[in-house]
Amino acid sequence: MRVLLGMVLGIAVVVAGVFLYFKLGFAPVATAAPPMPFETPLAEMALRARVTREAPSQAPIPPGETNLAAGARIYRESCAVCHGLRGESETAIARGMFPKPPQLFQGKGVTDDPVGLTYWKVKNGIRLTGMPGFSQSMTDQQLWQVSLMLAQRDKLPESMQKLLSEPAPVAGPPGTPR
Repeated sequence: MRVLLGMVLGIAVVVAGVFLYFKLGFAPVATAAPPMPFETPLAEMALRARVTREAPSQAPIPPGETNLAAGARIYRESCAVCHGLRGESETAIARGMFPKPPQLFQGKGVTDDPVGLTYWKVKNGIRLTGMPGFSQSMTDQQLWQVSLMLAQRDKLPESMQKLLSEPAPVAGPPGTPR
């Protein structure tokens, strides 16, 4: 009986400690703060399990020039502000994010990821990372187009490489044209 009581009290103390850690404001919540203990491995484990279960195994559209060009345009308009363009340094928005968004045109990017994995992330987003889900603002075809373009990023024709190398348009104050 004492062992059981000791275990219950031990669990209660740990739960109370975790609650107070958050309630008293000790948890790092600013984007410049380091991750909480176990935050990164737990989030990666949960994401990997969910994506493994739900990501499609292949694209329902071909990676032809029309789809890749559409994907390049979508990327410039919706993704480049965080994930960057070819030959550009990290944007001011990306520098202020936590965790840092991967710069998809530096190194391998996501070219070695299965296209269904990229599609799942673009469609659903990733909680607590700044990565939005685009299922409400893009069609399924657009989601696949940008995912296919990213998977083929290192094999794109020169015309698309050029489009993805031009400086991104600078947005002015809300309501002003670009």
